[in-house]
Amino acid sequence: MNSYLSKKTIPAKERLIFPLDVPTHKEALRLVDELGDSVLFYKLGLQIFMGQGNYNTLIEKLAEKGKKIFVDLKFYDIPETVGSAVRQMRHKNVEFATVHGADENFRAAVREKNGIKVLAVTVLTSLDQTDLVDLGFQCDVETLVLSRAERAIALGCDGVISSGIEAAKLRKNLGDKFLIISPGIRPLENRSVVDDQKRVMTVEQAFHNGADYIVMGRPIRTADDPKAKAEESS
Repeated sequence: MNSYLSKKTIPAKERLIFPLDVPTHKEALRLVDELGDSVLFYKLGLQIFMGQGNYNTLIEKLAEKGKKIFVDLKFYDIPETVGSAVRQMRHKNVEFATVHGADENFRAAVREKNGIKVLAVTVLTSLDQTDLVDLGFQCDVETLVLSRAERAIALGCDGVISSGIEAAKLRKNLGDKFLIISPGIRPLENRSVVDDQKRVMTVEQAFHNGADYIVMGRPIRTADDPKAKAEESS
């Protein structure tokens, strides 16, 4: 079995990204303090965006604590609006931002990134083959992920969001000059737990398949000792 372990010079502790999927900024900052130096990279998605508190202020507070920030709002609109949204993030200490949709959206985001790494969303890990059929796609998940990733990288995106399941195929076909961030990560003992993620993988499998970063939230957040679980996973 081929291994595509990342050779990029990314510190080990930065390869774990923790999603702050909580309803309030107060709870988010409590979690950050509880996790301490076990987590250096945080993903700020739609839940915390709509949570109690100012999203930009939260970014500033995380930056003051020396944390790296991943804005996961999956920008998807007309290209001009997508480009404007990315431009608004300049000088906000944002490391990653996700963009969804068609080629023109990626072009617009890339034009405005100015140091921010633009990540293209391929196929959400909450979708499986049955869902794609329901949505009208006439191909399998792996083929769709590869097609979307290839176009996004050619257009200048810095990486993709992809399940660890498809990461090996991406590395085999597209090389290692781009980032793969893999959500849907579950420790071996949690893989049988039913939740909203359908295409899941363990930490070890995801990294061997070529992921540069993993996103893992629920198994850490619900652990008896979240900080120990984060340290174990990084």
